[in-house]
Amino acid sequence: MNLSRFYPIFNSYDWLERLVPLGIKLVQLRIKDSSEPDIRAQIIKAKALCEQHNCTLVINDYWQLAIELGCEWIHLGQEDLEIADIDKIKQAGLKLGISTHDYDELDLAKQLNPDYIALGPVYPTILKKMKWHQQGLEKVTEWKQKLGTTPLVAIGGISVARAEGAFAAGADIVAAVTDITLHSSPEQRVTEWLEACTYELPKAQS
Repeated sequence: MNLSRFYPIFNSYDWLERLVPLGIKLVQLRIKDSSEPDIRAQIIKAKALCEQHNCTLVINDYWQLAIELGCEWIHLGQEDLEIADIDKIKQAGLKLGISTHDYDELDLAKQLNPDYIALGPVYPTILKKMKWHQQGLEKVTEWKQKLGTTPLVAIGGISVARAEGAFAAGADIVAAVTDITLHSSPEQRVTEWLEACTYELPKAQS
């Protein structure tokens, strides 16, 4: 399973419509505080858009709709895990990503055999108030050592300038949110991200 190393997260279909055509190949739709009909409509449009552009779409939280609408990926936070039917998600063939912030959450996530595990916030983030302080790049390295071949997503306060450090620390994928949506030119920022995530890490000397 080869996922793009650049993983933007957007809170509406409008962002996907605007930026996915620029070359994004992995994207999360993370809608909060909206009605079920609106969420359903946005997922349907996002699925069609991503299929058109050969982009992997991950639906945050709404696993029932993801199953019903034939999506392939779902992302669950720790709160979502407590109420989600993991067996039903697996039986439907959905691939699963899980957020983690501490050792207990990592242990729980690993038991569910997810298709990727996210660690955050790597750096301070303004996206939402969190009880966890920044994890730092050392924690990224530690998490990757514990995960082995399971892809690790670094999230939280990541900018283009910080991407290389996250990859060097062990992240397989880097997620970005406000670094794009709050930028004066989100289109330019996405282009910069795509360039930053296409380089190859130097091979270790034997």
